[in-house]
Amino acid sequence: MRTIKSMDRRGRRAVGRGMTRREALRAGFGGLGLVMVGSTLMGCGSSSSAAAGPVSNIGNLGPLGEPDANGIRLPEGFTSRVLARSREAVLPGSSYRWHLAPDGVATFAAEDGGWVYVSNSEIPGVGGVGALRFDADANIVDAYPILRQTNVNCAGGPTPWGTWLSCEEVANGRVFECDPFGGELHPEKIGIERPALGYFQHEAATLDPEMGQLYLTEDVPDGCFYRYTPHVLTEDGHLDLTAGTLEVAQVLGDPTGAVEWHLVSDPNPNLAQLDAVPTRYQAPDATAFRGGEGIWYHQGIVYFTTKGDNRVWAFDVAASRMELLYDDDSSDNPILTGVDNVVVAPTGEVIVAEDGGDMQIVAITPAGELQPLLQIVGQDESEITGPAFSPDLKRLYFSSQRGIVNFPFHGITYEVTGPFFL
Repeated sequence: MRTIKSMDRRGRRAVGRGMTRREALRAGFGGLGLVMVGSTLMGCGSSSSAAAGPVSNIGNLGPLGEPDANGIRLPEGFTSRVLARSREAVLPGSSYRWHLAPDGVATFAAEDGGWVYVSNSEIPGVGGVGALRFDADANIVDAYPILRQTNVNCAGGPTPWGTWLSCEEVANGRVFECDPFGGELHPEKIGIERPALGYFQHEAATLDPEMGQLYLTEDVPDGCFYRYTPHVLTEDGHLDLTAGTLEVAQVLGDPTGAVEWHLVSDPNPNLAQLDAVPTRYQAPDATAFRGGEGIWYHQGIVYFTTKGDNRVWAFDVAASRMELLYDDDSSDNPILTGVDNVVVAPTGEVIVAEDGGDMQIVAITPAGELQPLLQIVGQDESEITGPAFSPDLKRLYFSSQRGIVNFPFHGITYEVTGPFFL
């Protein structure tokens, strides 16, 4: 638990340093035989869970069948539909057209039983974020932008207070906080830049609500694993993203072991200056990760992927220890390659989308087994991006970033419906 001090002079609550470790780590973490159940946040591919807790059916799914009419191989009992295509209107008569190169995503529950699905656009100069609004029957009833004119928006992450953090994947990339409802809920948070989260080649972000910290990945061959700790809480009790401490991780083993954190002294270097030092080089002892990709927090563990070596990492926050959940070089069943976006199901499955590979979404079960959930056929030059469950857990969303047409970045966004959970 966090110790909250008295109000500071700006009326915000300061976060004390007194924190207790969790009473117990996940059983068998050292051997990665994790047992993980319960609720999870929604986002960068995520979902909410029912009050009683869902029961996973993912480990019971059969083999993938022949491609359906949309070119998707699915287990028996599942169906797919196309939701949106780049440069095409999502709704008849609408002037809003779906963006190019759809990438990282999240879903957000609405009070009327529907939800919003947000999706980044990984395009230089005009990236931004688009949104699809669903009613309670899963019909698309609106589509609109929630961020415009940003640069190569790759992935990001949701916050527990219902906003989306959209990350730029360029050398001086920024993070923007956006309202998925287009300003309806958070008119003050429509594309607000959050410089305290650093200027670097961002990929994704995830928030640990128990310890009150944010973790970020960096998509370069020698990128860092970052941690942001706010100086204060807001008046609403949320993490203040305007001021805090940015650190990088050093793993004391090779490749796994205890983790120490080192200060990033200048989170916002001006790389146009010859003497500017990129954030990843400001702590000489920081561990270099080979292309950080998707990241997700679940029950005290931060999972993230590195595409350069096809690894899925698991960082235990309380133990401050890094382990490997999956490595294709040592796996007995190395069917997962091109690891990219990741989401953890509320029942503990770590679900990874492939950039390349054989265009699959693969679940790593709590028992360590690998279960393909789907495969896109005939789009070998593309990549799968943005897996996300609907809040009712009946639907899985994802995109093929470059699709099948002979134009660059004309993506296709899909929905798969079926018994992922019982």
